[in-house]
Amino acid sequence: MPALSKRTENFTDSVIRRMTRISNQYGAVNLSQGFPDFEPPRELLDRLAQVADEDFHQYSITWGAQNFREALAQKQSGLMGRTIDPNGEIVVTCGSTEAMMAAMMTVTNPGDKVIVFSPFYENYGADTILSGAQPIYVPLHPPEFSFSTDELEAAFKQNPKALILCNPSNPCGKVFTYDELKIIADLAEKYDTFVITDEVYEHIVYEPYKHIYFASLPGMWERTISCSSLSKTYSITGWRLGYIIAPPHIIDTAKKVHDFLTVGAAAPLQEAAVTGLRFGDEYYRELQKKYTEKRDLFLKGLDDIGIEHTVPQGAYYILLDISSFGYKSDLEFCEALARDVGVGAVPGSSFFRENVNNLIRLHFAKKNETLNEALNRLEHINKLKRGSAY
Repeated sequence: MPALSKRTENFTDSVIRRMTRISNQYGAVNLSQGFPDFEPPRELLDRLAQVADEDFHQYSITWGAQNFREALAQKQSGLMGRTIDPNGEIVVTCGSTEAMMAAMMTVTNPGDKVIVFSPFYENYGADTILSGAQPIYVPLHPPEFSFSTDELEAAFKQNPKALILCNPSNPCGKVFTYDELKIIADLAEKYDTFVITDEVYEHIVYEPYKHIYFASLPGMWERTISCSSLSKTYSITGWRLGYIIAPPHIIDTAKKVHDFLTVGAAAPLQEAAVTGLRFGDEYYRELQKKYTEKRDLFLKGLDDIGIEHTVPQGAYYILLDISSFGYKSDLEFCEALARDVGVGAVPGSSFFRENVNNLIRLHFAKKNETLNEALNRLEHINKLKRGSAY
């Protein structure tokens, strides 16, 4: 038999999704894969029920239903500070996962280089490699997860085609400041580089931090491919509705890539989701309040137990430091945590290019009772310490 493709020979399965399966296997509270256990807004569910009896069961327009694109353009125009053309500057995709892959294939050729900040959401490295490009990793240094301008410019000097910017960042919860974004922008202009953004947590940001859309920076609209989705904002991760916003000359190519990748996003779900895209500002204020309360609840619980952790500025992830537990493998620790303590987490090594094995990621996009149950179980985490007489 002929050999299979070499581009995936160094891949594993998704460690995040694997930890969900392990959590299910042991009946653990699943704080690994980042999806909520509470319902989406009732208005979306009611509209979805209506759509079942309406005529939205065949293909919509390949790059997104007209009313979906118009509602999205109106929403994002107000946020991004420019009038977005629903017909020439938007492609609706099957989740932000496809949006990122389509963006990568739109701007890169085989052999091109792409800058990826580390830690990073695990798909970014894979997307780069599947596109035939080569990742250049630039570290974000804890505890603030800030970057060195010198290290970043050293990466730009390798003439990358693009930089991937996740803001707010998964897994570290960093929200990039205007000054940090301006440094990236100046380097992108100096070295003539595209910036592909993943802004899926754009509405989950904690005071006093503010989300700034990279495309809104002076001179950056023409070189930015903005990717996001409805998954986190409306608690509909299973609906797989994402999008790309970019200038027309980029969108023209992205439309072609998207067309041959997936044809189009689900038509009934687009129709139902229009309801959410038309929500007023109050919805997003309540969303921020809701996640702020969950963050505070979970952080206080971890503090009471005495577990070292990061404090996220945005998104809904926390990194726990397991240095004191005596494990060389964070994956082994996470398997023991699910089996013996009953809480699912993701080993931090799946997010870092550097040799990091002392961090694990948990998320708090759960009902308060779910978080309290997880905290009750985590009170017994010291039983995992090597050599413990617990």
